[in-house]
Amino acid sequence: EVGASVDLHETAAHHATRVLRLAAGDALTLFDGTGGEYAATLVRADRRGVSVRIEGFRPIDRESPLTVTLAQGVAANDAMDYAIRKATELGVTSIQPLVTVRSAPLPPGERGDRRLAHWRGVVIAACEQCGRNRAPEVLPPQAVTEWLGTWGGSGIVFVPDAERSLAGLLQPPPPLALLIGPEGGFDAREVRAALARDFHPVRLGPRVLRTETGAAAGLAVLQSMWGDGR
Repeated sequence: EVGASVDLHETAAHHATRVLRLAAGDALTLFDGTGGEYAATLVRADRRGVSVRIEGFRPIDRESPLTVTLAQGVAANDAMDYAIRKATELGVTSIQPLVTVRSAPLPPGERGDRRLAHWRGVVIAACEQCGRNRAPEVLPPQAVTEWLGTWGGSGIVFVPDAERSLAGLLQPPPPLALLIGPEGGFDAREVRAALARDFHPVRLGPRVLRTETGAAAGLAVLQSMWGDGR
């Protein structure tokens, strides 16, 4: 509501005052992750926290016309964070972490919940950096074979020795999933399971890419061919 005062969450307050170095009277832009953004003015920053005044709403949309899910084999911490961060910057619609034969260990219970919360925090930070105001959803991890059995759209899977390149593929119907293996890649049974679900096997050049590089490069090419990079 225009004119309302809002206390920023601790993370957002830290970003505003410690990273951006904003002070009382400075303008800033807020978003809640559901679309559009709010013009605001910082009115208080002290030990009690940071308060802002809402000045107006702007129905700005920076989403890609391409609906694509990054189905990413769980990788080691830094690699997974990188893949999620760059996928957010590159306009991915949602992110599905996958447990595979060769994926990095995913802790059970509360520790696993904290890992998922951390990935969702990476998305929010990436949105703040790149100007997205609609945050892509990070879904709870699933076993790759279980997820393949429930996925109802089309798909692309990166296979280093595939005959066809990504650039030579006709656009599959939406929604589209980009399936990326973990550091050790998919095993043969997982690739066969993807192909049985009519995923298109493609390669991305003659070199074997790191998992986080494959996610970023693949999404960049998809946006260039069919999304907002054209």
